[in-house]
Amino acid sequence: MEFRRLGRSGLTISEIAYGNWLTHGSQVEEDAALACIRAALDAGITTFDTADVYAQTRAEAVLGRALKDERREGLEIFTKVYFPTGPGQNDRGLGRKHIMESIDNSLRRLRTDHVDLYQAHRYDHTTPLEETMAAFADVVRSGKAHYIGVSEWTADQLRAGHALARELRVPFVSNQPQYSALWRVIEDEVVPASEELGIGQIVWSPIAQGALTGKYRPGAPLPAGSRATDDKGGADMVADWLREEVLEQVQQLHPLAEQAGLSMAQLAVAWVLQNSNVSAAIIGASRPEQVTENAGAAGVRLDADLLKAVDQVLDPVAQRDPALTVGYKGHS
Repeated sequence: MEFRRLGRSGLTISEIAYGNWLTHGSQVEEDAALACIRAALDAGITTFDTADVYAQTRAEAVLGRALKDERREGLEIFTKVYFPTGPGQNDRGLGRKHIMESIDNSLRRLRTDHVDLYQAHRYDHTTPLEETMAAFADVVRSGKAHYIGVSEWTADQLRAGHALARELRVPFVSNQPQYSALWRVIEDEVVPASEELGIGQIVWSPIAQGALTGKYRPGAPLPAGSRATDDKGGADMVADWLREEVLEQVQQLHPLAEQAGLSMAQLAVAWVLQNSNVSAAIIGASRPEQVTENAGAAGVRLDADLLKAVDQVLDPVAQRDPALTVGYKGHS
């Protein structure tokens, strides 16, 4: 495993992080989830990402049970707050009440007295940013989180949040956006702003919900047991990439992966790690062997000719519009 600093902070994390969105507590049984986490630890992964809303809070609890006997100082545990976790009007968003209550609930489920990174899961257009950042600052000062970050914020939102964090003297160090060779919307605005501010990207869906593995073939039935056949939410996420024109282009990556001595999944994960502003790529899994395979992308360096060839293949179908960042008002 290779390690990187999270933005310009002093926190070192594994460049492959393990995330349990859409899996633990929902898609897979706990024994399988524990086996995946064990495979992550065996691969040298030290960074684990979750959120209070995943599987209606069950994902945090599964992760907490899986890591309870590990040396806490050797792990980086990240979680998030924003989406509804209960029926009340204050069980959502980035108001002070929800943040202060949510961190305590997350720590209880995770079986720890602190998280290394506490993240705003989305931008809250209904709450003053000053209130949100002051609450995050209090979470850090209380020792319940070491650093703060966000997910899917635009460049302007990052700048505004970072300015307040600086006034409050708390470390705002990360953004967690979707990023892959097919989904490149952060490149034109979010990445330059983040480089300017010292914010690192912890990217999710580097294999585009499995589409970049090549297992979905144009004109062929969906593979049994794949995310595209899952009725618990996974199918909705991958559906955007199942268009024939996308699948046809992806199939052209096979010889490039072979040339690099990589599987298609490893090529996809390695591709996002070539971006110097990416601190880690989050992988998920329903089987331990998927963790082991994807972790093999750590430390891979892709040469300029290969990167150019990937771009040429996927350019006709890749998304690059910064307005597709979900932090834009009205986009969810």
